Amino acid sequence: MTIDTDISADELAEIDELAELADPDDVDDEGEIELIVLDMAGTTVADDGVVERAFALAAERSGIARGDDFAEALDYVRETMGQSKIEVFRVLANGDEDAAQQANAEFEGAYAELVASEGVAEIPGAARVIERLREAGASVVLTTGFSPVTRDAILDALDWHGLADLALSPADAGRGRPYPDLPLTALLRTETSAVEAMVVVGDTVSDVESGVAAGAGLVVGVLTGAHDRDALEAAGADAVIESITELPALLGLHGE
Repeated sequence: MTIDTDISADELAEIDELAELADPDDVDDEGEIELIVLDMAGTTVADDGVVERAFALAAERSGIARGDDFAEALDYVRETMGQSKIEVFRVLANGDEDAAQQANAEFEGAYAELVASEGVAEIPGAARVIERLREAGASVVLTTGFSPVTRDAILDALDWHGLADLALSPADAGRGRPYPDLPLTALLRTETSAVEAMVVVGDTVSDVESGVAAGAGLVVGVLTGAHDRDALEAAGADAVIESITELPALLGLHGE
């Protein structure tokens, strides 16, 4: 499944303007929720260490991190979970763009191999949560640090065609997390009326930082992925929940 979400120059300009105007402390508790931006791996999609295993294969095949450097590089991958993978590899490649692109391509290939051989699963109950949120009248946008190719491979494997209103990768938004581009692009594409009407949900520090930077009315951390409660709260999460299944109740939706 391929989603045509190429961002225009006008949208990039509008994103910059929104980011400048957004006040992360301006939360309208009485306002209507129009948009919910959900991270994929670790938040709605079970990771089970696939990212780390794909990185290990990519490091071996590309040579971007060998010997004693591997452990340090893996720590950096863990710390930057949720961020654009090409940006992570640019740091690991010390500015060598060719090496970064090669490592990223190897990562994408390795991740696809692991998904094909091992399959991929949703966080239990995630699909039903997305359905309930949309039934309640909110738009739901999935976001990820993966490339569009990898993102779509995951959606295909889960058969999540049309489950959410939209799915976005950093390539669709200008910059990846922790920048605000992904949630603000979601806001623009769904014609949400204000940043305060947007909820951003994710399992990593960069997810939370992205939501805060975008001025979202509510930023929620979940504990099914990369980072713990202390890290998510320190990054600025307004609330931290055990799983995406607790999100409807947090937003005031009860029952089935």
